[in-house]
Amino acid sequence: MKEHFFQCPHCWEEISILVDVSITHQTFIEDCEVCCNPIQFSVTVEAAEIKGFQADSIEQ
Repeated sequence: MKEHFFQCPHCWEEISILVDVSITHQTFIEDCEVCCNPIQFSVTVEAAEIKGFQADSIEQ
């Protein structure tokens, strides 16, 4: 697991998420720990390093 810092697309706070670097491509939804709005993540991993990271807002 690696900690990755990013800016919430809803409240713009810098927060972090743990990424499982044993999975090469993953898409999942988690709520922001600050504003509780849902965020859709898309992560690409190569050689146990995060190569692509996208965090998008989900309209409610």
